[in-house]
Amino acid sequence: MSFFNKMLASFGIGSAKVDTQLEKSSYSAGETVRGEVEVYGGNVAQQINTIYFTLYTTYIKEVDDRKVSVPFAFHKFKISDPFMIQANETKIIPFSFVLPVDTPVTIGNSRVWVKTELDIQSGVDSTDKDFIEVRPSRLASHVLNAVQHLGFRLRKAENEQVSFRYRKNYPFIQEFEFVPVTGPFRGRLDELEIAFLSQEEGYVELLLEVDRRARGLGGLFAEMLDVDESHVRVTFTEADMYHIESKLQQIISRYS
Repeated sequence: MSFFNKMLASFGIGSAKVDTQLEKSSYSAGETVRGEVEVYGGNVAQQINTIYFTLYTTYIKEVDDRKVSVPFAFHKFKISDPFMIQANETKIIPFSFVLPVDTPVTIGNSRVWVKTELDIQSGVDSTDKDFIEVRPSRLASHVLNAVQHLGFRLRKAENEQVSFRYRKNYPFIQEFEFVPVTGPFRGRLDELEIAFLSQEEGYVELLLEVDRRARGLGGLFAEMLDVDESHVRVTFTEADMYHIESKLQQIISRYS
């Protein structure tokens, strides 16, 4: 019977299972994630090589002239050394890890999840999947709030594939598309797009696309030729925290 159970376990039948319990389901980028991994032994003792966590998100990619949403693993790490799980045994393994500060914000169509993988020696690996809500990092939050204080309303947010010159760690950047509904830029701009090119602790690099509203024939021709947009790179640090709004207003005014 033991040999038969081992053979079944090698095919994933009666094998060890894994379940991840997160402390909570909502985090800010850069925050520490804590929880426990529960490993349930199957019908036979099995060697567990390690337990991996992989962070996934999705982004929009062009495939055969079509835009499709594809998953992307942007961070992977192990949380355990090899161990043996006995038949019907339960092991609880506490963990903590820091959510990367450049984790995409879960807004619009963006999703982020943690995939737990139980690497079983000579067996079928067991997995678990937990979606989490991700809020902006402290500095990114100041940037997005400043834009809204200037009278812009968020229209769309998406992770989009970008060319190599804009790539940092990932094959995409997260873009936030705003429209002016009140304030100094209403009637002057069609939209404002903000893309987070890179983020580190206490540092953020942005790409601003300022789309001017057409004024007169000259403005209309410029809009038809797609030359009514200005692209500006800007960097903010912790030292700029309470001046971001005024600096953004100066930059946008310069190109609007």
